[in-house]
Amino acid sequence: MHPNPTLGRFKRHAAAAAIGLCAALAALGAHAKGVTVGIDLSTTGPAAAIGLSSQKAVQMWPRQLGGEDAKYVILDDASDPGNAVRNVRRLLTEDTVDVIVGPNVTAAALAALDPVAAATTPMITLVGSGSVVEPQEGSRTWAFKMAQNDSAMADVMTRYMSAHNVKTVGFIGFADGYGDSWLKQFSQFAQIRSIRIVDVERYNRTDTSVTGQVLKVMSAHPDAVLVAGSGTPAVLPERELKARGFKGPIYQTHGIATPEFLKLGGKDVEGTLFPTQPVVVAQSLPSSHPVKKAAMTFVNQYEASYGAGTVTQFAGDAAGVWPLLNAAVSSASKVAQPGTPAFRAALRAALEQTHDLIVPNGIVNMSAHDHVGLDQRASVMGEIKDGKFVYLSQ
Repeated sequence: MHPNPTLGRFKRHAAAAAIGLCAALAALGAHAKGVTVGIDLSTTGPAAAIGLSSQKAVQMWPRQLGGEDAKYVILDDASDPGNAVRNVRRLLTEDTVDVIVGPNVTAAALAALDPVAAATTPMITLVGSGSVVEPQEGSRTWAFKMAQNDSAMADVMTRYMSAHNVKTVGFIGFADGYGDSWLKQFSQFAQIRSIRIVDVERYNRTDTSVTGQVLKVMSAHPDAVLVAGSGTPAVLPERELKARGFKGPIYQTHGIATPEFLKLGGKDVEGTLFPTQPVVVAQSLPSSHPVKKAAMTFVNQYEASYGAGTVTQFAGDAAGVWPLLNAAVSSASKVAQPGTPAFRAALRAALEQTHDLIVPNGIVNMSAHDHVGLDQRASVMGEIKDGKFVYLSQ
């Protein structure tokens, strides 16, 4: 027993009060910290045209999310999956982020799956390949995706091909995850629509010549050629096809929709057919399209900051992350404080429950089995006409 019972009781009460005060201050500190978003993008290297446009959209995000102050930490992975993983690990361990946004290259996003799952931190990627979120098991349950799946793009493309009497196709694609995904998805939908792939060729993003691949494809005499590349490296095969006298239609993927592609390709890419999302062709979308208003609002804001004709699908994808996170953070912050494992778990659950959210590139309805949530309203066919991306059909 304390020699002075009254003093002993006072000290015990004081100690308890101090502990309570420390706990309250810690909780207040966690709340005051706000939400920290780690962002990994390819702003240099072969995928820079994609990453830079995403970065510009990120720089337009408001500085609050769901009523919480937001801190954005942006890192460049130089289009290298190894760098992307190092960036993600740094964001998770040093910056203790609540959510990762990016990467925007498929191989990098796949490599980042295990680190984010181990840290129980949601990741909202900006890639097209569904392989990052499908199937929804293991580490993929922590991954979400803003861009429409390659499968949906292959669907709308092959429907257009079939309607325009394309029976045979030559394929020239990246020798990486992007090319792999497109070959798989295109093959499935081509088979459904009785379109035969007569030759498959691959090339690297950094290659300076594809003459051999183009000559092999042309020797198979396809009705059309599909170039499965993204950004400016996708110009090379199309330019070579035109130089070698190929007269059939040339299709590209949704990965080409950047001003840099148009500038580098010039007359060589005129007439290109490609699937895309609403933002890219917003001005020529029919007024009845359910996303036109949101798409045009973003396009006008983006081009007011960066110039006419500068908007890209990738900017639109990045723009859609903010309203997605805004709603999810608002919900998750009612469950736990940002900066805690409980908040990250609640954020993941809230993202998974997104319903009828209109973003510039579509309408999002996610579930436990679907971490993309976009339907065919997010997929349209476009054409390069007079040096511009224009709407062609649904």
